[in-house]
Amino acid sequence: MLALPPIIGHRGACAHAPENTLASFAKAADLGCAMVEFDVRLTADGVPIVFHDDTLQRRTNARGPVGARTLAELKRLDAGQGETIPTLAEVLALCLARGMAVNIELKPDHGAGKATARAALEQAAALWPSDRPAPLISSFDRDALGMAVQVIPGWPRGLLVERVPAQWRQLAEQFRCSAVCAHHRWLPAATVSAVTASGLAMLAYTVNRPGRAKALWKRGISAIFCDAPDRLL
Repeated sequence: MLALPPIIGHRGACAHAPENTLASFAKAADLGCAMVEFDVRLTADGVPIVFHDDTLQRRTNARGPVGARTLAELKRLDAGQGETIPTLAEVLALCLARGMAVNIELKPDHGAGKATARAALEQAAALWPSDRPAPLISSFDRDALGMAVQVIPGWPRGLLVERVPAQWRQLAEQFRCSAVCAHHRWLPAATVSAVTASGLAMLAYTVNRPGRAKALWKRGISAIFCDAPDRLL
């Protein structure tokens, strides 16, 4: 089974710093996180950046589609508390410097799954040392997962879903997954047992209450995504 720390910082430590910013990832490292998760999409000029939403208004001082702006245009925006939107390369460099493993969630615009996966993973493969634990690659987008198999088959993949579907075994085999990642509300003990008995890691998002985390670990969950890792560490 895929080796994972029990707690993964969700978008860094986004309860303490603006999500998916260098400040958030640095805070996660300061709190002792061994691994962080972040979202990757492309700019209008094809640069992989770390940003969750497909529009700007929730997390910046601008509006409109993220994918309609170039990197230079996006870098001028305030992503919260004076932070800028980081590139994938910047985030990987910080995580490497701070000794953290990473879960790269591919977050493509509609119809851009293959292009996003190829651009992001070709860059990540060039930057991530082979002697460090390989990044976990996950996505809700099936085209992106399929491209991940082609671009860098040796890196582990996670089937990202809200609820674990009845056909999870077939999907995990299709995309050669090492893990299944699902919302913590939809993880009955029987599902967790079936997934882990198959040799796959079972991950739960997003959990910020210690009592809930303990119950999930007791149920057999391999790792939990958390906005405030210090609450669970």
